[in-house]
Parts: sequence; structure tokens; C-alpha cells
Amino acid sequence: MSLPRYMVWGVVGMPEVAAGDNLVELIAAAVAAQAVDDAEVALQDGDILVVTSKIVSKAEGQQFPAADRDKMIAQETVRVVAERVHPGGVTQIVETRHGLIMAAAGIDTSNVPDGVALRLPADPDASARALCTDLCDRLGIRLGVIITDTMGRPWRVGQTDVAIGAAGVVVTDDMRGGVDANGRLLQATITVLADELAGAADLVKGKASGIPVAVVRGLGRLVTAPDGPGARTLVRPVDEDMFRFGSAEAYRLGYEAALAERGDGSSPPPSRVKQRQD
Repeated sequence: MSLPRYMVWGVVGMPEVAAGDNLVELIAAAVAAQAVDDAEVALQDGDILVVTSKIVSKAEGQQFPAADRDKMIAQETVRVVAERVHPGGVTQIVETRHGLIMAAAGIDTSNVPDGVALRLPADPDASARALCTDLCDRLGIRLGVIITDTMGRPWRVGQTDVAIGAAGVVVTDDMRGGVDANGRLLQATITVLADELAGAADLVKGKASGIPVAVVRGLGRLVTAPDGPGARTLVRPVDEDMFRFGSAEAYRLGYEAALAERGDGSSPPPSRVKQRQD
């Protein structure tokens, strides 16, 4: 009897990535070196590579001086979702130009040299497609590639890795219209496969292990053409977003709408809420 299962392992031996480095060569070399001691970990048809966005950003030259962090957050922000002042400063949850809802627009100062901060890749789906296409051509096999970053989630403590870029892999399993194990109609279930793969891979990559790439094997049914729908398709449309603003921001917008309807010239309560209009 064949039991449902898959395997995940980290690719060790990746060097520190710098601007202009060829990630295809670095990943292929690290996998090949690992396979010398264990032939089982050589990449095979149907494997899925899960790559942290940090090394993609580094290779693409997305570094900038940490002193410019606030300015870069503003540049990367399309909309402030929620903002809170605390003794350590101000925490902003924003929508990035990628459509992602993230703290500080995903700009990070961890695992980079002192005095340096890092933006997200300019186009994570395009980066995933390039990696996927070049690795498939180089190795002569079908592969999927997912690029990940860390996010918090409403109502849940802590953070988890999610897919921000994808190529060569099915990102969702839309089960609506099917039936469950008891024959009941499924009306709302869409499984986000890309995020589940990102979370599984992070269990072997981690944030402090120096392992930026993982391999998932046993899910070749999810591997598809590199030019399929990417992770951008996971962004919820505005008209379906029930939680578009934080509570303070929603209150202010409601207050302003009420004043406008009454024609009241009173000033709304003070707030740090802001939105870019460009």
C-alpha cells in the first residue's frame, strides 16, 4: 500500500549572496555538492525548490543604507492598513506595491550586514519564473520554484513563511463545487498550496540556520509549466476584503464619512492614518 507522503530537506553550503550573483549557479552547485555524499538529494523531475526572498533580493541588488529605511518604507507603501504608536516607535502594517500586506513593507535588517536594509524583490513572480526556467533548462528536468517571505497573520500570534513568488507550481487547489469525505458540497474551500509549501520548507530552513533553500519531493503532481499563474494571484481582490483596515483606521474613515454626509465642518479625531494616492 502506498501511503500519502512527501519529504522536505534543506540545501546546505550556500555561500553569502551578493548583488549580481547568479542564483541558478549557486543553487545548482550547492545541490550537486550535497549529492556527492547522498545521491538521493540530487534534484529530480517533479521536485519543488523553496527559496527565501532574502537571497533573491540580495542577488538583485535590493540593498540600501539602513538610515534610509523610513524613506524606503514610504516608497514601497501603497496603503497604510494599520498604524500603532508604541514606546519603541511606530509599527506600520501596509500594502506594498506587490499587493502584500506586511509590517514595514517587508523591508528587513536581519541577516544582512550592519548598516544595510533589504527590500523585497522587485517582481517576485518574475524572479521565480527566471529561476525555474533556467534551472529546468540547466538540469533537463521539470521543477517548481516558490519564493517566500515571513508574515504575521490577523488573529494569530507570531509569523510564518508564505509564498510571494511562484513559478512552475500550482498555487491553489480550488475545491469549490466538489464534495467532502461525507459527500457534502464544498462551497468556500480554496487550499493555498503555495503557502503550505512555504511553511513546510521553513521548518528546515529557519531564520537563523543559514539555509535559504529547501527541496520538497513527492508532490510532483503540483509541478506545471513555469509561465502559469504566480503568487500575485493569491492577493485577495479589494471587493472581497472584509478586513481592509485596522480598527483605528476604519473608525477614522467612518467618522470622516459621517461628517461629510452631515456637512459638518468639525475636525475628525487626530490620527496617524495616511494613504498614498499615486
